[in-house]
Amino acid sequence: MNTIADNLVAVRAVVAEATARAHRRADEIELVAVSKTHPPDAVIEALAAGQFVFGESRVQEARAKIPILPGRARWHFIGHLQRNKIRHAVTLGFELLHGIDSLEIARDLDRIADEAGVFPKLLLEVNVAGESSKYGFSPAKLRAQLEELLALERLQIEGLMTIAPLAPDAESSRPHFVTLRELRDQLQTEFRLPLPQLSMGMSGDYAVAIEEGATLVRVGTAIFGTRSGKAWKPAAEGASFDD
Repeated sequence: MNTIADNLVAVRAVVAEATARAHRRADEIELVAVSKTHPPDAVIEALAAGQFVFGESRVQEARAKIPILPGRARWHFIGHLQRNKIRHAVTLGFELLHGIDSLEIARDLDRIADEAGVFPKLLLEVNVAGESSKYGFSPAKLRAQLEELLALERLQIEGLMTIAPLAPDAESSRPHFVTLRELRDQLQTEFRLPLPQLSMGMSGDYAVAIEEGATLVRVGTAIFGTRSGKAWKPAAEGASFDD
């Protein structure tokens, strides 16, 4: 059975191969190891293997996990941010919020960030496939609301994010990644602003995402193995790990 370190070696090899095919530089892509539902021990193993950026999608789980893990771990929030969880997410100090998916959430985040005295970095989630089961701006709504989003002074909009529909093969995701990249390019030109980050691609299709311009790939199962459907919870109070 492969260890987390073995899996990271394999994932990094795929990243390197995809980067070379796309004639891109290795430092253009950041691997986000999606640690949601996995215990802190798994994060410790990944840290020991040289992985430092991790993704959590549930604020409550992140609140239990992040404080007991070494400070050298860096954290991204990759899930849907509920309005009643924004304040907790802000205080946890995520370095990037991947899934800001509505103007209403952005307004609340801006207000709370002002109260907290912080300037959160974020990505705007785009539902490029128009799936009713997924959150996110439609491309048309994002274009229509971008001026209002840019007027929120506390928010640092770094780019766009999407989740491709479930598909039997990675190639099925390619058109959605192309759509996100082209939308980003259009918005940069129309609104004269930099949007350098594209968060797209997961365990099944991250190589294709890199070929189509991803700067952040969110890989969980290929690193940590199959996840349970339940959020991780500490077995006992007072658990901690040395920094």
